[in-house]
Amino acid sequence: MKVVVIGGTGLIGSKLVDKLRAQGHEAVPAAPGTGVDTLTGEGLAEALRGASVVVDVSNSPSFADDDVMEFFRTSTTNLLKAEAEAGATHHVALSVVGTDRLQESGYFRAKLAQEELIRASGTAYSIVHATQFFEFVQGIADAATDGDTVRLAPVRIQPVHSDDVAAAVARTAVGAPVNGVVEVAGPEAFRLDEMVREGLAAKGDPRTVVTDPGARYWGAALRESTLLPGPDAHLAGTRFADWLARHK
Repeated sequence: MKVVVIGGTGLIGSKLVDKLRAQGHEAVPAAPGTGVDTLTGEGLAEALRGASVVVDVSNSPSFADDDVMEFFRTSTTNLLKAEAEAGATHHVALSVVGTDRLQESGYFRAKLAQEELIRASGTAYSIVHATQFFEFVQGIADAATDGDTVRLAPVRIQPVHSDDVAAAVARTAVGAPVNGVVEVAGPEAFRLDEMVREGLAAKGDPRTVVTDPGARYWGAALRESTLLPGPDAHLAGTRFADWLARHK
């Protein structure tokens, strides 16, 4: 089976390509570095020729509200049109657990717009919602930093290893379209502030994590369960402590 991976040279995309190839599939990474630009459409038709499945794990190069909305709307529109013309029969997209609950954030408004375009396209699809990756602890801290202080709300989060996300996307890509959402999360839930505190300490980061119930997450207010998956989520096996021990 030919599977084209949009964003196939990034963190998830490169792992996904490797996993699909190991299963015997023809996995083609498509990204600006390989001559494929979903914003302009350059290289799309050639890359998608003969593809059965198109997987979109790309991300916006800018998280500014207008930029990220333009990226996901334009990229997704171009991609859906090109894959329909190529005869692809399954569109898979990676999105985020809690996207519909984080609409005060420009980034998550853009991700929801992407999902709505996919649902309205008429193409058979599967959307994989993942919780935040272990690898994003630093980014979460950076976004919440003021001086040497990181302010985070004491809400629950169930982070997941990027390898496990790639495995879940691979399973979804070679399976039948669900025409809906599947969720993947790590095996354990933590308080957001405590998780980031532990992650920074493990890497020797001197910043102080302060528990602040009013702290926002990428611009959005949080409730206790905003970042948590539902009861039917696939729970991956990699524990946060084990990952930290390997990445100090």
